[in-house]
Amino acid sequence: MTGTDLSHLPLEGLHAAANARFGAFAGWHMPITYPAGVMKEHLHTREHVGLFDISHMKLFEVSGSGAVGLLDRACPLDAAALATSQSKYTFLLNDKAGIIDDLIVTRLGEHRFMVVANAGNAATDEKHLRSLAAAFDVTIKPLDRVFLAIQGPEAEAVLARAGVESRGLTFMTGVEPRADWFMSRSGYTGEDGFEIGLPEQDARPLVAKLFEDERVMWIGLAARDSLRLEAGLCLHGQDITEEFDPASAGLMWAIPKQVRETGAFVGAAALRAVLAAGPSRKRVGLKAEGRQPVRAGTSLIDGDGKVAGFVTSGGFGPSAGSPVAMGYVAAPLAKPGTRLYAEVRGQRIPVDIHPLPFTPHRYRKG
Repeated sequence: MTGTDLSHLPLEGLHAAANARFGAFAGWHMPITYPAGVMKEHLHTREHVGLFDISHMKLFEVSGSGAVGLLDRACPLDAAALATSQSKYTFLLNDKAGIIDDLIVTRLGEHRFMVVANAGNAATDEKHLRSLAAAFDVTIKPLDRVFLAIQGPEAEAVLARAGVESRGLTFMTGVEPRADWFMSRSGYTGEDGFEIGLPEQDARPLVAKLFEDERVMWIGLAARDSLRLEAGLCLHGQDITEEFDPASAGLMWAIPKQVRETGAFVGAAALRAVLAAGPSRKRVGLKAEGRQPVRAGTSLIDGDGKVAGFVTSGGFGPSAGSPVAMGYVAAPLAKPGTRLYAEVRGQRIPVDIHPLPFTPHRYRKG
């Protein structure tokens, strides 16, 4: 895909002015790194505040008397149980319980919800939701918004200084603080932080105000990837796809017990069958010996030389101080401490199953 075929961020000029290095991601022309480099961007987010332009992601407003029914059909979710302002991590599943996308759904009112979808899946998600919506009194409205993530231990203080009040929000809650704004206390780094969807005419002055604070730094996709990998968070298209179900991916914590047992969501029967039999493979953390990262697509073998699994995401973890990776292994091998080997350029690098996350989550839960 060439640059002319890619979608462009509304604020692309700001990134160009900041001397970003751009690349293609999920059909978008995205800032990958800035002059500080991946290591400094990563560590700055862990220590201060990183600002990410995530406008490639898509917000959908789902409203109407059938909104709860649609979401419960589309996702393994009890939408009616969500309190106003409560956010929930969930999925769109296919008939085989494969993960079409992972989403965050926030209840904004009795019959109104905000759905945040991944960039490369937005068109597929919308088509899927609309196909199910025919049976419900519901409106699905894609929103044209700039979407910013403000992440790091000083995020709340930085937003307050910029005139955006956030202290009423705790982790996985969301509100509409102003007309056409959506703001949640969530993110993709393992740190405390916020995501704000807002019109472009509001986004530009907000970004300018944020950069009056020396604690703020632009962060590109490369550091976003290393941050989320250290935090043990999945990237759709790599760690989870339509080939993986939530049980194999270790994501059943996101599905309420009652929904697992009796929910009528798409893929329910297939997921129950996986749970009854037990998944044959499981997503795990992987920590390699030495400094050589193991990358996505690398094969994993056991001590007898037999194929045991594969890596789905991997790189160097600047905060962990070592290579970090995730992948899938045969279920009997998923216990932390199990020794496997990664085949890298003809060499076998020792790799141990490691608990996730690699760095502790520091969400503001109360």
